[in-house]
Amino acid sequence: CKLHFQKLEVLCNHLYEGTDLAQRMQAEKVLLELINSPECLSQCQLLLEQGTTSYAQLLAATCLSKLVSRASPLPVEQRIDIRNYILNYVASQPKLAPFVMQALVQVIAKITKLGWFEVLKDQLIFRDITADVKKFLQGTVDHYIIGVMILSELTQEMNLVDYSRPSAKHRKIATSFRDTSLKDILMLACSLLKELLAKPLTIQDRQQESLAMHLLKLVLNCLNFDFIGNSADESADDLCTVQIPTNWRTIFLEPGTLDLFFDLYHSLPPMLSQLALSCLVQFASTRRSLFSNPERAKYLGNLIKGVKQILENPQGLSDPGTYHEFCRFLARLKTNYQLGELVMVKDYPEVIRLIANFTITSLQHWEFAPNSVHYLLTLWQRMVASVPFVKTAEPHLLDTYAPEITKAYITSRLDCVPVVIRDGLEDPLDDTATVFQQLEQLCTVSRCEYEKTCTLLVQLFDQNAQNYQKLLHSSSRNPLEITVQEGRLAWLVYFVGTFVGGRLTYTSTDEHDAMDGELSCRVFQLISLMDAQLPQSSNEKVELAILWFLDQFRKTYVGDQLQHTSKQAALSCMLLSFSMQGVNILTAMFIKQF
Repeated sequence: CKLHFQKLEVLCNHLYEGTDLAQRMQAEKVLLELINSPECLSQCQLLLEQGTTSYAQLLAATCLSKLVSRASPLPVEQRIDIRNYILNYVASQPKLAPFVMQALVQVIAKITKLGWFEVLKDQLIFRDITADVKKFLQGTVDHYIIGVMILSELTQEMNLVDYSRPSAKHRKIATSFRDTSLKDILMLACSLLKELLAKPLTIQDRQQESLAMHLLKLVLNCLNFDFIGNSADESADDLCTVQIPTNWRTIFLEPGTLDLFFDLYHSLPPMLSQLALSCLVQFASTRRSLFSNPERAKYLGNLIKGVKQILENPQGLSDPGTYHEFCRFLARLKTNYQLGELVMVKDYPEVIRLIANFTITSLQHWEFAPNSVHYLLTLWQRMVASVPFVKTAEPHLLDTYAPEITKAYITSRLDCVPVVIRDGLEDPLDDTATVFQQLEQLCTVSRCEYEKTCTLLVQLFDQNAQNYQKLLHSSSRNPLEITVQEGRLAWLVYFVGTFVGGRLTYTSTDEHDAMDGELSCRVFQLISLMDAQLPQSSNEKVELAILWFLDQFRKTYVGDQLQHTSKQAALSCMLLSFSMQGVNILTAMFIKQF
C-alpha cells in the first residue's frame, strides 16, 4: 500500500510538473484508471491526508470532482459524506495551496448544485450550505476566506451551463437558487464588506486584502447571475442590462449600497479598486423597470455623484485595469439612461466637463490602453446620437465638448505618426479592425458642430499636403520625413472618408454637403499628386486609405437612392478643383453605379 501511494505521488509530479510527454501520457492513463476504480474514494482520502505535495492534494480534488459529476450519480448518502468530509478537511487545513483550496471548494459547489432538489428524510439536504458557511465566518480570517470562496464558487457553479445535461434541469436549479438563496448571499457579502471597510486596511495586511478580493468577487458573481435564463453573449458587453429581480429593490434603493462600492474604490489598492468598479458597472446596468421614475432619477444622481468623485481624484485611474473598468462604467451609464435623464442630474454640467477632459487626456495618450478607448467613444457616440431626441430645456453641452473630442482624436493620431516611425513602434494603422471601429464611432461625434470639424480637417489637410509637396520637390529628399508625412496623410484621408461616409440623409443640409465636397476634393487632388510619383515610389498605407475613402464616397454620393440635389451640392465643389485624373475617377464610379 505504501509503495502504491508513493507511486501515485510520483505520477502526480509527472502529470503537473513533468516535461516528458510520454511520462505525462502514462500518468494520465493510470490516473484515469484510478477514477474508475472501486478504491477511488479511499485513495483520494489517502492523498489528502498523507500527501507530501500540493499536487497530490490537487489530484485528489480533481478525482473527486470527476466522480461527483458523473451522469450516473453516487448514492446520496455517499455524496453527503464526501461533502462533509471536504468541509471538515478545509476547516482543519486553512493554509492549503490556493489552487488546491479552489479545487476542493469546486467539489462542494458541484455536489450542492447536482443535489439541489434531492430529498433525504423529508429534507432538502444539500440546501443547508449557507448554514455550513456561517460556521466558517465565526473562525479566523483564513476561515472567513474559505467560507466566502464556497459561496462564490457555488454562485458561479449555479450560473454555469453544463451542456452535457438537460438545459431545463439546469434552469430549474438556477431559478430555485436565485429565488431561495442568492439575495441572502448578496446581502451577506455587502454586510461583510461594510465590516471590512470600517477597519483600517494597510497594504501589509495581506489577509484582509485577500478577504476583500473574495468578497468583491462574490458580489460580482451575484450581479453577473443569469437571472432570466437568456445566457447573454458576453461579447455584447456594451449592450448588457442586468435583470435584477424585483424583490431586490430594497438593496438597490438604499443609497448606502452604491456608497459602499464607491468608498471601497477609494479605499482599496488598485487590483481591488478594479473589482469594486466591476461591481459598479453591474449596478449601473440595472434594468430601468426596477425603479419608478423618481427612484431612477435618484439612483442615477448617486451614480453621477460617484463618477464626479472619481474624476476629481483620478490618481487610481493610472492602473490600466482600473482605468479600463472605469471606461466601461461610463459607457454603461449612457447604455442604460437617456440623455434627457442625464442632463436633469444636478451635477451634470460639471461631470460632463470632467468626462470630456478625461476623454481628451485618454485620446492624447494614444499608446495607453487602446482597448479602453472603445468605451469612451461609445459613450460620446451615443450621447451625440441622442441629441435630436432630447425634449428638456436643460443644456446638454455636447455642442461644446463633442468638437473637442473630435479634435483630440484627430490631432493625437497625427502626432503619433513620427513617434511610431522613428521609434519603430507598432503602428495603430496596422490594426485596421480597431481603426475602422473607432472611426465609425468618431463619425457620429464629428457630426455635432460639423463646421468646426471640417474647418479643422481642411486646415490640417492643406498644411500636410503642402509640406508633402515641398518634401517631394526638395533637392535633399529626406525619406524619413516623407514617410512621416505620408503617414499623416493616410490618417487624414481615413478621416475624410469616415466623415463623408457618415452623412445622414435626415440631418444633412446643403451646407454640410458642400463641406463634404471641400474635404473630398482635397483627397482627389492628393490622388493626382500620388499618381505623379508612380512608378518611382508609392505608399501602401496612403493607397489603402484612398480606397477606403473612394468606397465611402461612392456609397454616400454616388448611390442611386440619393437625391440629385444632394449629389450636386457635394460634386460641384469637387469639379472646381479636379485634375483630369479626378474627373476620370469620378466618371468611372458613376459608370459602375449606373
